[in-house]
Amino acid sequence: MFDWLTDTLGLAYREAWAVVQIFSHTKEMWTGFSFKGFFAGLMAIIELFGMLLFGFPTTPRGQELNLEGYELVFCDEFEGETLNTELWFHRGEGSQGAGKYSSEQVSFKDGNMIITGEYNEDGKYGAGWYGAEVATVNKYKQGYFEIRCICNGEPYMWSAFWIQADHPYEAEYSQGGIGGAEIDIFESMSHNSTFTNSVTSTVHCAGVDGKQEGIQSANLGTFKANDIYNSYNTYGLEWTEDEYIFYINGVETARTSFGNGVSQVEERPIVSLVVPSSDKFELMDKETYHTQFIIDYVKIYQKEG
Repeated sequence: MFDWLTDTLGLAYREAWAVVQIFSHTKEMWTGFSFKGFFAGLMAIIELFGMLLFGFPTTPRGQELNLEGYELVFCDEFEGETLNTELWFHRGEGSQGAGKYSSEQVSFKDGNMIITGEYNEDGKYGAGWYGAEVATVNKYKQGYFEIRCICNGEPYMWSAFWIQADHPYEAEYSQGGIGGAEIDIFESMSHNSTFTNSVTSTVHCAGVDGKQEGIQSANLGTFKANDIYNSYNTYGLEWTEDEYIFYINGVETARTSFGNGVSQVEERPIVSLVVPSSDKFELMDKETYHTQFIIDYVKIYQKEG
């Protein structure tokens, strides 16, 4: 059904997912009928129609996270005063597109890593708009990846936790995702004020169904979280042999095996405060703009043995 919705009807990935979920909730409402189940299903369907028609965010309603059989293989709770270079490195230093990324934008306080976005006249790489990225020293294949954080609340720049292969945008290497993908566990594009307190999840790769040009993407939708600019939330990805399963606060938001299948190569987790494209800069006030992405921890689990 899913393939028919995307290939025949031309629905976007998230739209096809919403249609499938509507049918699933409708079936559940009338299977083993209960008033509680009926109204819960009805609320889910109303939200999903809002997503289909207007792009509204939906509430996480999937399975609860179960880490049975997993063991913790990576944990940084950022208790130190500097970046632990045995675990992380500063990624993307220097100019990138219209902005700049610098290690000077990363600081530590009260058990948090803080990435600051601002205009810096005397920045490490000259005057400009600054953000930062940090990435793990080691790469990982499959497992459960989780961040606990407060997203930056000011517009235009956005917080993100994602995983990237070495060549996810080249069909020769990506092979439709099995040779590597970009997996955006969450992006908080807070400049979209219509959908505050929500995040998106997306998978990008190249070479899907043999296509040799361009990048193919699956935007899985926009999902609600709790007061994300002032309170901690957790965002997670369970990467199995068969699919990617996304979570917010331990509840599934979406799952997919988009492309020719899930990545079969090691990939690198990245935490970043993204500097926007150049057309956004004219909307910012150089003198007053200041935004922070606050990270409490990053943890990675993998199957035991």
